Amino acid sequence: MRTGIIYAALGALVMTPGVASAKTNPQVAPAAPISLPYQSAGLPTAGQVQAFYAGWRYAPIWFDGAVPNAAANSMISILQRSSLDGIASGPQYAAQIQAALQQAATGSPQAIAFAEHSLSEALVLYAQMMDRPIPDMTYGYDYMKPTPPSAGEVLKIAAGAPSLPAYLQQVANPNSIYVSIRDTAWQQMQAAGSTVPDPRVVANLERTRGMPAKGRFVLVNPATQMLTMYENGVPVDSMRVVVGRKRDWNLPTPMITSTIFYAVHNPYWNSPDHLTRKNIASLYLAQGDSYLKNRGYEVMSDWTTNATVIPPSEVDWKAVRAGKIHIRIRQKPGPENFMGEIKFPFANPQDIFLHDVPEKDRFLFKQSQRTESNGCIRLEDAKRLGRWLLGHEPVPHNGDAEEFEQLSRGVPIYVTYITAKPENGQLTFVKDVYGWDPSGGTKVADSGAKGDDGR
Repeated sequence: MRTGIIYAALGALVMTPGVASAKTNPQVAPAAPISLPYQSAGLPTAGQVQAFYAGWRYAPIWFDGAVPNAAANSMISILQRSSLDGIASGPQYAAQIQAALQQAATGSPQAIAFAEHSLSEALVLYAQMMDRPIPDMTYGYDYMKPTPPSAGEVLKIAAGAPSLPAYLQQVANPNSIYVSIRDTAWQQMQAAGSTVPDPRVVANLERTRGMPAKGRFVLVNPATQMLTMYENGVPVDSMRVVVGRKRDWNLPTPMITSTIFYAVHNPYWNSPDHLTRKNIASLYLAQGDSYLKNRGYEVMSDWTTNATVIPPSEVDWKAVRAGKIHIRIRQKPGPENFMGEIKFPFANPQDIFLHDVPEKDRFLFKQSQRTESNGCIRLEDAKRLGRWLLGHEPVPHNGDAEEFEQLSRGVPIYVTYITAKPENGQLTFVKDVYGWDPSGGTKVADSGAKGDDGR
């Protein structure tokens, strides 16, 4: 997702006057090139950065003559806390670069080149770590899956940035949620004199890294069973949700990055295969056609958009109950429909979506822990979310028929599992309802919260 920032900044580099134009215009005489041969502290990105400098004939990125610029110390500060960002050896790299800068202060060209190369290796390593795909995250669209930038992309942007320290902060601070968790954890680590982060913090930061700093987006957190609407990094509204249950059926709501492009008024509900097998087939065998008719259920010929309704008598219901054949059961729109009056689909292979419910009291919104769905996300107030997404009251135009309505602009949605809770300068953890957090976290105590927002 953030790879677009890299390319946007790279494009800006070509158009930026001053130092950037000097580095992209062959008519402008470049400053002295980096001293050779290539030497550095040998960070994991050394090979990539060495290849970059082999063709880099312009001024150093980190030094103004023999003096390191302000960004060098900023890079060291970032590395010192980067074990939280997933770079376990980050503090060691920071110490190596500090020592390299001390040697560079002697004015030795070789020492300056050593520090220059080492700083660039650190920046490339950090930028690539911050812009990599999130483990266990499903991406609904390929364009939303981050791609680590190349060394050349990172360093050309750094060389042409109007403010290199500002560029470093942009890379290090992907969004307000990430920064709040990381900075609170870092303050507590410093206060405790610790250099090893709580693994739960690292896991939480991994899961929050992909959200944007600007624009509108929806965050669904199965750990707290809450949905929050964000605008430019600030939460503007929230509501309770019911998410998938891990116990019994093992159907936790997965982590998904996608985009909501439309709403569906008066939606059909398609029964999941396990419900058709375990519930509907057994009840049909006991009650017959009246069971389906009273609930508005229809047996469909297949799962395509051109499917037709078929008579229930054509189905071998005992084979359905045994799991030997699989059929599609659809519930017509209406007051009993499990989707309620509106749903908000978003691309994902698990067919997870946000949806209304017909009866709020029946669907467990008053419970403190709301992990009771079959994986989809039930909304406490679907119409309120609809107003925010659509910009008007979500009312269908075609009566009781299913109707699709496009959003004026797609809104990203992030379903991700966040148990870390920064509050009043302290970091606590809500209940790990899915058991997805790593064990061994001892640095921060549990808050005892169970996903309740206090209302």
